[in-house]
Amino acid sequence: MPPIKSRKTLTPKWIKFWGEQHFRYTTCMTDIETSEFLEESVCKSPMRLQRSSLNGVFLRPFGLTFLGIEQTASGLKLLGGQQEFIDFSDLSGPITVGKIIGFSLIALPVKNGEHFKIAGIKTEEAKRFVQVANALFCQYVAKNYEANEKEIIALNEAVNRLNRPRRYPSACLLEPFVKRALELADTFPAVLPHGSLSEIQKELRANILDFLKDPQSAQRMAIDAFIRAETDEMREFFDTIETNPLTPEQRLAVVTDEDATLVLAGAGSGKTSVIVAKAAYLVTKEIREPQDILLMAFGKEAAAEMADRIKEKSGAVINALTFHALGNKIIREVEGRGPALAAHASDDAKYRTLLKDILVTDIVQKAGLGDVLLKWFSEFYWPYKNEWDFKSKSEYYQWVEAHELRTLNGDLVKSYEEWEISNWLYRNGITYEYEPVYEHKLPSGARGAYNPDFRLTDSNIYIEHFGVRKFREPDGSTRLTTAPYISRDKYLEEMEWKRHIHRNNGTILIETFSYEKVEGKLLDALREKLATHDVTLRPIPDDQLFNKLSEMGQIDAFTQTLGTFLRHFKSSGLSIEECHSKVSNDGEDPRNRAFLKIFKPMLSAYQERLGGQIDFEDMINRATEHVETGRFQSPYRHLLVDEFQDISEGRARLLRALKTQHDDARIFAVGDDWQSIFRFTGSDIHLMRGFGKEFGGQLGPESGIHSTVDLGRTFRSVDKIALPARHFVLQNPSQIKKKLSLFQVLNTQQSASHTMVREEMVLR
Repeated sequence: MPPIKSRKTLTPKWIKFWGEQHFRYTTCMTDIETSEFLEESVCKSPMRLQRSSLNGVFLRPFGLTFLGIEQTASGLKLLGGQQEFIDFSDLSGPITVGKIIGFSLIALPVKNGEHFKIAGIKTEEAKRFVQVANALFCQYVAKNYEANEKEIIALNEAVNRLNRPRRYPSACLLEPFVKRALELADTFPAVLPHGSLSEIQKELRANILDFLKDPQSAQRMAIDAFIRAETDEMREFFDTIETNPLTPEQRLAVVTDEDATLVLAGAGSGKTSVIVAKAAYLVTKEIREPQDILLMAFGKEAAAEMADRIKEKSGAVINALTFHALGNKIIREVEGRGPALAAHASDDAKYRTLLKDILVTDIVQKAGLGDVLLKWFSEFYWPYKNEWDFKSKSEYYQWVEAHELRTLNGDLVKSYEEWEISNWLYRNGITYEYEPVYEHKLPSGARGAYNPDFRLTDSNIYIEHFGVRKFREPDGSTRLTTAPYISRDKYLEEMEWKRHIHRNNGTILIETFSYEKVEGKLLDALREKLATHDVTLRPIPDDQLFNKLSEMGQIDAFTQTLGTFLRHFKSSGLSIEECHSKVSNDGEDPRNRAFLKIFKPMLSAYQERLGGQIDFEDMINRATEHVETGRFQSPYRHLLVDEFQDISEGRARLLRALKTQHDDARIFAVGDDWQSIFRFTGSDIHLMRGFGKEFGGQLGPESGIHSTVDLGRTFRSVDKIALPARHFVLQNPSQIKKKLSLFQVLNTQQSASHTMVREEMVLR
């Protein structure tokens, strides 16, 4: 049918339609009556109406430009300079006759919200025309219903089944009904012509429209009904599938079968029992054949153990693989042979040794980045924090203690800026003492011992680093400020006291300030101040510095950081340039850029060392490409993933590709973001926190639909351990908030709560 052209009938703002009256005339009778009426009407009624030229001259300035209207078997043609055709399927309701500034007005409401208007036709002719047109429209609605009756009845049955669903009403099962219901609803006008449908027909249509108003609420109610009935019906199964009966939470997890289901399983909460019972349940209920199920784990032993338990409990043999074994299998099937894996791919000790050799050999010597690397260790090793970044002194001291600001000289200092100064002095061969006792006697009545920040042993120069910043007043003047929780007056008083002590005893004091760090000139300013006192810089050779860093364990620690980042990087599919753009607006931009400057040549050297071989990240990426392009056709429709907290972006991409190949595929993930043990493999906890966005389904206009089930109890801990552990872990603001209670505290008969989560989880 021809599309409706968007051409609104423009009316000047000053025209008021107060007098516009709409009258609805003939509507449908029986098919016989309608047919007889139409035969008679077509003979007596003009099929084409056109207003007079004089009426056109008067109405055209008001935006009423259509000259007339013509009936056809399938719709109405509007006559004028630019003709429009309105199919009956485009009408949103009956055609009406009214008045506008004394002239008759025929109005045609269409589904895009417009009203096409034809004015100036003789009133009696307009009424008769509309009477016939509405009869034809009525006939169209009746025939449309007749053509779609079987599907309308089937959709009603599907909607009614939601009251007592036989299967879990997941989004992927309901979405086809929603789409078809929307398509069917769109074939009918919003306002039915009177008598076009019988009362029963109107009720069936109304049921579908009610469902479409809020399919999410309908799904939630259906889920609640299903869970109540299913957990009762499968009680014997849940009581016997494992040695001990499953808890209410475990039963809830097993019967929940959303497009994406996340089971939060703390240590000792029985998550293995849930996975075993889930696989057995799918097979027992004939929801899936064993070959449709894929269980993925991070270790061979875990995969084998769960597969054995599933076979023992249900007799079903399912595929249980590690991600690496799955990647290998996909590549073998598509390429005809397995990939050539590098020796370090399955040996983390070899992996770290390789990266350390690249760092020391390729980066320092070949790439000429020794100074950049040393600057990293002496200035960027820790993220920069200062007193102004914390709300209280205790928060600040907690951060200092947690990061152990150990200098190249072996001193444990009390601030990041002191750490930076210490390392600069060490690198430049200036021997010093950190916080020595001041050499001269203090005045009587003075406070306790005075320990300046640094004393240069060769020149006997003291350095005090003051934690003050500059604040510009409205009049342009500046004053020194301290962190909000530090008394400014008291701190400035102590600064003056220290200066007084040095003046009175004739000792040299060099002062450095936090505002110099903010201005980006802390170390350069220190160099200039030392030069005025003839302090000679004797930079320590790079090889000695690297030996020192190696003794301190910092080379090994940094190597591990590089290794983790390398796996993240390769899994993400990002480029170095994209990484740069991501960190450009970060508060840690200088540190991030320094890291990427080291990482870029390291990546090149690593890829060169691989030669024709690949690592596990390459293997997962290659396997994923085979799935995404369809070269590998997945037989799996239920993906059960263990230890989901250890998932990486590369593995998540593989899961998404496998799930996307089948409209009814599900992912059932079990994990605990409290205890990711595979962070060194590039695991990415945001994939768990954003589970719905990453893997959720679509239902109507809403995306990211998934379910979250909290097992909530632990069988290994006692409350002296479990409850304090929960409090401690939840201090992490990005941790998923979940329940951790004790088995003996809970009544096994209490009902478990089931929460449908949309778009995101509840985060603490």
